[in-house]
Formats: sequence, C-alpha cells, structure tokens
Amino acid sequence: MASSGKPRILGKIIVLLLLILVLAGGGFVWFDYLNVIDAKTLLSPLYRFMGREGRSSGTLADDEFLSLDAERLAIRLEALELRSLELEKQEQDIQSRRGEIEQMAQALEERQKALDERETSFNALVQAVENKSNNVEQVARYLTGMPPQQAVGIITEMEDQDAIDVFRKAEELAQIEGTASIVSYWMSLLPADRAATLQRKMVGRPVTIN
Repeated sequence: MASSGKPRILGKIIVLLLLILVLAGGGFVWFDYLNVIDAKTLLSPLYRFMGREGRSSGTLADDEFLSLDAERLAIRLEALELRSLELEKQEQDIQSRRGEIEQMAQALEERQKALDERETSFNALVQAVENKSNNVEQVARYLTGMPPQQAVGIITEMEDQDAIDVFRKAEELAQIEGTASIVSYWMSLLPADRAATLQRKMVGRPVTIN
C-alpha cells in the first residue's frame, strides 16, 4: 500500500508543477500584452541560447524615454508660448487703455484750464465793475458836495455815459439818504443841447451801473 501511494503523490506533484508553469507562462504573456513587462527582452538570454535573436533592452528603451521627454517638453513649450501670447495681448490692451485714459485726462485738464480762465476773466470783470461802481459813487459824492456851477463844469468835460452814470448814482444816493436830488439842477445849468442829449440817452438806455 505504501509503495503504491508514492507514485500517485509524485504524479500529483508533477501535475501541479506543470499547472504552475502553465499559469506562470500565461501570466507572463498577459503582462507582456498589457505592456507591464517586456517578455522578449527578459527572455532574450533564452532566445539566444536557442539560437534566436531576442529584443535588446538598451537603445529602444532609451529612444522611447527620449521621445516621451521630448513630447512633454514640446507640450510645455507650447503652453509657455500660449501664455506668452496671452500676456502680450493683455499688455497691449493695458497700453491701449492707458492711452485712452491719458487722452481723457488731457481733455479734462484742458477743460479745467478753460474753466479757470473763464472764472478768472469773470472775476476780473466783476472786480472792474465793482471798482467802477465805487469810483462812480465817489465822483457822485464829490460833485454833490461842491458848488453846483463847479460840479457842472466838471460834468461838461465827461463822456456822455460817464455823466449819465454819475447822475444815476447821485439820484440813488439821494434816495438812500432821504435827501433831495441835485441832478435836475445840474441839468438846468448844462447847455441846452448837452442836457437834451443826456436826457434822451438816460431814457433810451438801460442802467449800466447800480
């Protein structure tokens, strides 16, 4: 019984070993198909022993790695170039926008300068009117305080508009102070033609100075 059992056990062992070899070979082929391993490169010594050329693992693998690195480098260079173009476009947009802003700022500056000049001219005109009004008031008070004949002599030498301004200011001061106006008396002392001219202009022209 013991002697007959040994061949049976040995046969099972051989069958199991053969099964393991078959499974290992199948797995080896499957991994080679999935490109997990390179079966021909690994088995190249066995191929050479059998008189056949196997796949060398040196130059082709290096070429593959170099090709992969070159492809990655090309992708990175392309991405950098796109980024550079995008940054260049953004810079052009910024420069264009800056030019527009500078033009707007220059236009606003010129407009502000024009407004300042107009304000200066207006203030100068107001100041001139105020100065003239003050001067006319001083002349009217001065003439009112002197003898009428002497005052009429000065009025006769004035321009028509200046004389009219003095008359109106003298009447205004008389109304403010509650006194009688001397303008009508001055008119009576003037030459008839000059008095008529002044009266006509006073009626036909608006008041120029208050």
